[in-house]
Amino acid sequence: MIKKHIPNTVTLSNLLCGCLALISIFTNQLEMVPFFIAVSLLADYFDGLLARLLKVNSPMGRELDSLADMVSFGVVPGAMLYYLINQANGIAGIDFGDTSTLVGLVGFLVTLFSCIRLAKFNLDTRQTEGFVGLNTPACTIFVLGLLLITLGNLYGMRNVVLNEVFLYSISAILSYLLIAEIPMFSFKFKSLELKGNKIRVSFIVVSILCFCLFKFGAALSLIILFYILISIVLWMGGMLKREKREF
Repeated sequence: MIKKHIPNTVTLSNLLCGCLALISIFTNQLEMVPFFIAVSLLADYFDGLLARLLKVNSPMGRELDSLADMVSFGVVPGAMLYYLINQANGIAGIDFGDTSTLVGLVGFLVTLFSCIRLAKFNLDTRQTEGFVGLNTPACTIFVLGLLLITLGNLYGMRNVVLNEVFLYSISAILSYLLIAEIPMFSFKFKSLELKGNKIRVSFIVVSILCFCLFKFGAALSLIILFYILISIVLWMGGMLKREKREF
């Protein structure tokens, strides 16, 4: 009885850290946000692994996982974009009586589309080995990178990121990618063999190089950008191959 609750406890730690990340954003304790997101990511990775190792997979565990992800990787990136958009517009707080202060709510488009994405993921049988559309943890990591760039003014990019047109565009693009019919590879290894994992290994190598060559926040966004681009290239390559066969 105790064994079957271990993965669910890890899942709930993901949810708790998502809540703590939100508190950190709304109380302007932004230095804590990367830590809480990192713990959420680790918990999200290991809860399923533990469930498989302990042989206690259950429908309830899968539902808990999606609910926790909705907060940690759905609401949190929306809150980060909300904060960044408000910063770009010089708005310190929000007043529902003053509509000019509501512009930051555009960032929560990512939250709404994350909800749609997670609901689709639960029903989509195609997403057992990989993803269709951008997964919510990757979206969160990308937005976290933007937040860290602004906090540290990395490479003098603070004013570039804190541009409302840029942030509106990012919110719209991420929202689209979350539900796009674009196959994207999973980060999880099914075996320790190179066969079947070449793309993942290549991605890890590029990620390590990014961390070596760039500052942490910039590296995070660049890694996810590379992940998106390579997924699109592989998808388009697959489409071209199918068209040639049909021709």
